[in-house]
Amino acid sequence: DDYLPGGGLALGALHEVSEAGPAHEYAAMATLFVAGVLAGLKGPVLWCVHSRDLFAPGIAAAGLHPDRVIYAETFRDADVLPVMEEGLRHKGLAGVVGEVVKVGLKSTRRLHLVAEKSGSVALLLRRWRASDLTGSAAMTRWRIAPHPSNGLPVPGVGRARWQLDLVRVRGGE
Repeated sequence: DDYLPGGGLALGALHEVSEAGPAHEYAAMATLFVAGVLAGLKGPVLWCVHSRDLFAPGIAAAGLHPDRVIYAETFRDADVLPVMEEGLRHKGLAGVVGEVVKVGLKSTRRLHLVAEKSGSVALLLRRWRASDLTGSAAMTRWRIAPHPSNGLPVPGVGRARWQLDLVRVRGGE
């Protein structure tokens, strides 16, 4: 939080999250990160997807109860951003999430301006390869990768850990 303007993730702004590593197109760790961020906010969440791959028990494990989530399935990547914009215009939402592969600078500017006006947080969950990075008006850009878990005193799988990289912050130090 010390690296972010205002001492934390800004509400009323657009933030981008992507996953690094071999399973980046599934964005499972990035999804859990986004769910964890939204779990700390009060109110319902609009989650815009183009396909049915959001696992409700997984986001519940991250602290975001599925009863708080309004799912908007668009079937097309291009339709996610207009649905996000419309959701941000409605008062009372804690946040709006949109899962996309590619998005342009102009679209992210629009989302950021609408989020700024509404006061709700907008989280863009991007599923891309490193070569697909494009310009963005997001306040922050995060990249999440797997990190080895701590050893256990007995054989088994330890608690999941992530490496969280703040790739870009607008107005930060």
